[in-house]
Amino acid sequence: MASSSKGAAASLLCIKLVVCLCFLGSSQGRGTAKPPFTLRNLPPLEKASSFPAMRHDRYDYIIVGGGTAGCPLAATLSLKYKVLVLERGGSPYGNRNISYMENFHIGLSNTAPDSSSQAFVSTDGVINARARVLGGGTCINAGFYSRASSSFVQDVGWEEDLVNESYPWVEDKVVQWPKIAPWQAALRDGLVEAGVSPFNGYTYDHVSGTKVGGTIFDANGHRHTAADLLAAGDPNNMRVLLHASVHKIVFSSQQGRLRPRAIGVQFADEDGRLHQALLNNNKDSEIIVSSGAIGSPQLLLLSGIGPKNDLKNHNIPVVLHNKYVGKGMADNPMNSIFIPTKSPPRQSLIETVGITEAGVFIEASSGFGQSEESIHCHHGIMSAEIGQLSTVPPKQRSLELAREYAHNKLSLPKEVFQGGFILEKIDGPLSTGHLVLADTDVKNNPAVTFNYFSHPQDLSRCVYGIKTIEKILKTNSFAHLTPDDAGYEMERVLNMSVRANVNLIPKHTNTTESLEQFCKDTVITIWHYHGGCHVGKVVDQQHRVLGVSGLRVVDGSTFSRSPGTNPQATVMMMGRYFGVKILRERLGQAAGV
Repeated sequence: MASSSKGAAASLLCIKLVVCLCFLGSSQGRGTAKPPFTLRNLPPLEKASSFPAMRHDRYDYIIVGGGTAGCPLAATLSLKYKVLVLERGGSPYGNRNISYMENFHIGLSNTAPDSSSQAFVSTDGVINARARVLGGGTCINAGFYSRASSSFVQDVGWEEDLVNESYPWVEDKVVQWPKIAPWQAALRDGLVEAGVSPFNGYTYDHVSGTKVGGTIFDANGHRHTAADLLAAGDPNNMRVLLHASVHKIVFSSQQGRLRPRAIGVQFADEDGRLHQALLNNNKDSEIIVSSGAIGSPQLLLLSGIGPKNDLKNHNIPVVLHNKYVGKGMADNPMNSIFIPTKSPPRQSLIETVGITEAGVFIEASSGFGQSEESIHCHHGIMSAEIGQLSTVPPKQRSLELAREYAHNKLSLPKEVFQGGFILEKIDGPLSTGHLVLADTDVKNNPAVTFNYFSHPQDLSRCVYGIKTIEKILKTNSFAHLTPDDAGYEMERVLNMSVRANVNLIPKHTNTTESLEQFCKDTVITIWHYHGGCHVGKVVDQQHRVLGVSGLRVVDGSTFSRSPGTNPQATVMMMGRYFGVKILRERLGQAAGV
């Protein structure tokens, strides 16, 4: 036993030495201070109602959605062309629920009509959220930054050299290295002890083993979002309108033209007044939809592009029949294990990840915000934790009832919530579903089905992930965090976790006896949903919408699988990448970017 303890201690000492060496020197800028990126050139952020009814401004590019991809895309295109950005949400600046990590969960749990997060429940019964703010998902996520694998880049057919130029363009402006929290350090050491090796140090790259990735939170817990990237553009060429809800894309079908051409958009301002923004007459001008995996297929459908029978059911004139719009929707299923601790862990979101060869990613979160504004007794990243509704008949389940449970839960003693989570998430996934319109109001959520674990390989991966967490809990790194330094039996933590993973899915009596059933009953989301506008089916390789002209889609709706462990790095990079690609298509080497 003594020799085993010495071996474990030596292993941990080795890990810590590697951490120091990796942090001090690197090809990704570790150990060197980056010059601060300033927001001096941030364009004015105007209300949509300021759009002039009488002035006839026309644009080279109209970008629908100022989100994770839309902001870097707009900044890049504005260096040479006139760009209009239409964002349905408000500004992230001055919003403490967005800006500070300690308030992370507040923004997600705010269900006000103008909040930065819009809740939705998939038909599967999983509570989810979509961003409604300039900067998109980078304003409401857990902040982890990690690049896609090289195989992902090859599979989607992107130019590797340009990808490798576009990632650093993002990183130099909004990405930091975390000061790793104790819970994250315990996961790092536990992963390596459990065999998820080697330890790869601090790196943005997607490599098998355990690593510490980047974060968009700085050392003070202040969030830097994709909205900041607008400051890299030309403010004289860019106009950004907030609370601009685009109802539909406007097409021209002139006689003799082979295909419909996108010429503008119709949008409502914050007061509900309608406006129309138009492209100029240049043949290369485009509408670019960057409204995310929910918003982009929804807008195409509302504009008359999609399955014709579905469109006719909603009395939408058919511009182009395409049966694939809204198909292939996927959300990476996540399951988590709650581990009570002998003392309250410091709040942390995602900083460490274990990348297994089996296609499972292991991450962690801990604690909850303790500011005066914070919702106490709340599990940080488990912000959908709003009460266990499994005893309520399915037809009676609703977000309103969930909020009632959340209110009642605040009366519980804080000790009940003392601990952290280890999360396992499935790569891919292979299970897919679909999106259809619920009505014709763009402000309402469409009906989305993800079909979690419908593919058997996804389910077997989940079981592998839970078993990997069991190995981690048996390591010295986690045993000493428990009250008697002895760790927990897996059956006990599974039973606790059934009630901590909150969804609207009925629970089974054998939930903790079968890991397969545990996966199905306790599945939640980490907000990495994608699809609905796949390459080759809805858009071409350059992301131009098939069958029409003057229209592209640039966001995660084009992905058939989620990039890397966490997609925000690749979606921001994607905005920059396609911005440069478009400029080079039009200007060649004169693009100068």
